[in-house]
Amino acid sequence: MTVPRLSGKVALITGAARGIGRAQALRFAQEGADIIGIDLCGPVDTVVVPPSTPDDLHETARQVRSVGGNMTTAVADVREREALRAAVDEAVSRHGGLDIVCATAGITSRGSAVDLPQETWRMMLDINLTGVFHTCQVSAPHVIARGGGAMVLVSSIAGLTGLVGVAHYTAAKHGVVGLMRSLANELAPHRVRVNTVHPTNVDTPMIQNDAVRSAFRPDLHRPPTRDEFAESAKTMNMLDIAWVDPVDVANACLFLVSDEARYITGVALPVDAGSTQRQPR
Repeated sequence: MTVPRLSGKVALITGAARGIGRAQALRFAQEGADIIGIDLCGPVDTVVVPPSTPDDLHETARQVRSVGGNMTTAVADVREREALRAAVDEAVSRHGGLDIVCATAGITSRGSAVDLPQETWRMMLDINLTGVFHTCQVSAPHVIARGGGAMVLVSSIAGLTGLVGVAHYTAAKHGVVGLMRSLANELAPHRVRVNTVHPTNVDTPMIQNDAVRSAFRPDLHRPPTRDEFAESAKTMNMLDIAWVDPVDVANACLFLVSDEARYITGVALPVDAGSTQRQPR
C-alpha cells in the first residue's frame, strides 16, 4: 500500500477559504496532512471582487473532513502581523508542529499605472507582498523547530513578466519572487526549502466575476458570458485553454512540498499553460 506523500505533516495555508487555497487544503489532506487554514473572510477596500466569507472557510474544512482530513481554521488578516502570529502559534500548538507553509492569500484589482490611486497601490503591496512576508516570518520559526520543511509562495505569471493594467499587482508578484530567493538562501541551513508557483488565470472567484471578465472584453457594453470571457482569455496561453483549474496549482504545490522535491529550492515554477513562453502568432 502506498503511503500518502504528506503523512504526518502539518500544513499552514493562507487564503484557504476558496480558490487555490481551498484546493491546496483538499489535496494536502488527501495526501495525509493536517491543515491549518487561515483567511480574512471579509471585504478589502479597493477590491471589487466579491470577498470570501466565514461560510467559505467552513466549506473548505467540511471538504477536508470529507476526505478524512483534520483542519483547524482561523480568521486573520495577513496585513496584521501580530494577529497573524497569534493565530498561527495557537494552531501550531494544537497540531504539535508545522512542516509546510503555503502563502496563498492575495487580491486583485486593475488600473492604469499613471492613474492608480495611492491607496490601491498600497493595499496591493500590503496584502500580496507584505502579507506573504508576514506569513513566512511568523511561520518560519515553527518549521525550523520541526527540523526542516517547505514553503511555497503563490506568485503569478505577473511575477515573471509585465502585464498591462495591473502594474501594482505585477510589482507585488515580482517582489514575492525576490522574497522567495532570499528566504531560500537564508533558510537552507535549517533544511527549509522555499519556492514560488506562477499560475496563469485560474478558474476561481478572483477572475470569474463581472469586473475581471469585463476587463478582458472592453469591446462589449456588458459583462461577458463565461464562454465569451474564455475565448478572450485563451489568447494569453500557449495551450488552447482559457485558464487552469485550482487543483492544477495545488498539484504543483503538492510536488514542491513533498519529498519528491527534496532537493528543489529557490525555483520559480510556472503553472501557466505556456503563457510566459508564448510566441506571437
